[in-house]
Amino acid sequence: MKSLNLIVVSTFRSTIDAQIARGVLDEEGIESMIRSDNAGGMYPPISGAELLVRPEDTEKAHAALRRRHRRSDG
Repeated sequence: MKSLNLIVVSTFRSTIDAQIARGVLDEEGIESMIRSDNAGGMYPPISGAELLVRPEDTEKAHAALRRRHRRSDG
């Protein structure tokens, strides 16, 4: 998946949180990738981690993440 023309659907404080959300999208069949500035893995992300999807998957991704958030709150 190339990062060209991808949409940020959510930003997380850590790559671990982003990986959990990516797992939610994987379960829904939504291809995604995580982008973070961590100096090649040498340091924690400087500005958090972004979860990106194709533009055509944006709405489905938002819905999946909302459902997951509601389940974790209840």
